[in-house]
Amino acid sequence: MQLHPIARAARAASALVFLALSPVAPAIAAAEQTLEIVSRTGVHTFAVEVAVTDEERQQGLMFRRELPEGRGMLFDFKQDQNVTMWMKNTYISLDMIFIRADGRIHRIAESTEPESTKVIAAGAPVRAVLEVIAGTAKKLGIRAGDRVAHPLFRGR
Repeated sequence: MQLHPIARAARAASALVFLALSPVAPAIAAAEQTLEIVSRTGVHTFAVEVAVTDEERQQGLMFRRELPEGRGMLFDFKQDQNVTMWMKNTYISLDMIFIRADGRIHRIAESTEPESTKVIAAGAPVRAVLEVIAGTAKKLGIRAGDRVAHPLFRGR
């Protein structure tokens, strides 16, 4: 049975409206891995999505409505560079943890402003950035100088 042309057009229009009104589906990074941060308060374990391609790094955690505690996204920039981040289209506040190639935390930008286009700079060359839910660094006592254990970093 074939649909009447008007019914077919109505169905197509409904599908387009549905797609237009649906939230953008978040891109899922290629792999999920375990990462540990060793601080003066202990060892803190996170399940992280690893963003390694330009597309994954550009998408990041944009359009997500939640990020559970103990989870995050690790952005691998492949080599040390003075990276900058922003919160455009990111609906949840995050802590951004800037990590040097040796696995030491260089700096933490705490409780970033959702949907902001303000540039958040590493301030020095770093290999990666870990994004976790806002307040994590303070709650767990994570600070600059702490060590991150993950295969990405030398001296792990």
